[in-house]
Amino acid sequence: MAFDECVENPSTYEYALKSADRTYRWLKRCKAEMQKLNSLDDTINKNQLLFGINQGCCYEDIRIEHMKKIAQLDLDGYAIGGLAVGEPKEEMYRIIDCVEPYMPTDKIRYLMGVGTPGNILTGVSLGVDLFDCVMPSRNARHGQLFTWNGIINIKNAKYKEDMSPIDGECGCEACREHSKAYLHHLFKANEMLGARLAVIHNLNFYNTLMERIRQSIEQDRFDEFFNKYVDILDKRI
Repeated sequence: MAFDECVENPSTYEYALKSADRTYRWLKRCKAEMQKLNSLDDTINKNQLLFGINQGCCYEDIRIEHMKKIAQLDLDGYAIGGLAVGEPKEEMYRIIDCVEPYMPTDKIRYLMGVGTPGNILTGVSLGVDLFDCVMPSRNARHGQLFTWNGIINIKNAKYKEDMSPIDGECGCEACREHSKAYLHHLFKANEMLGARLAVIHNLNFYNTLMERIRQSIEQDRFDEFFNKYVDILDKRI
């Protein structure tokens, strides 16, 4: 990833504009430095990719102009940064939608730091290919588990004697071998195993979600998959 500035949101128009220009200048320097390093005989990885990052806060005109400029640099991929930093999700979707038409169609499109299963589904529907987020593991350590029926907090008292798996549709180790009641006990007892099992489950859920998204696209039924799960997966049970 090229060096960029992720500005505070909300930010003034004037600062967002200056920041986007600064990020563009840094990107050009990053590309030039990478080309210089790749010309040397002792460079270890000459196949490393370079992505540029679109910035501009929530100002559509800044975002679009910045995307147009970085698209001309013929990079390996393009990221949308500076979102999921506290703005309403509708604002995030609006910015993705306005930027997407100006992103090269033959290059990877990356939405940085996102997000919930519903965010990912909506991002894919808007043309995004790649995501990263701490949410599966970070939230797991606090007892928040993602399932195909919605989000549960395993610390809640109602799971104290619940002998069912976290998610009946999941085949991860935590779901195969342990019950909600056992995980509830581990969290209440402050046993690290509880957090480990929760992380195993959430990472498996996210991997399975992405696999099912790819399959639905390949089978030309993504719209059906999206409509079925976009609201359910972010619902708190």
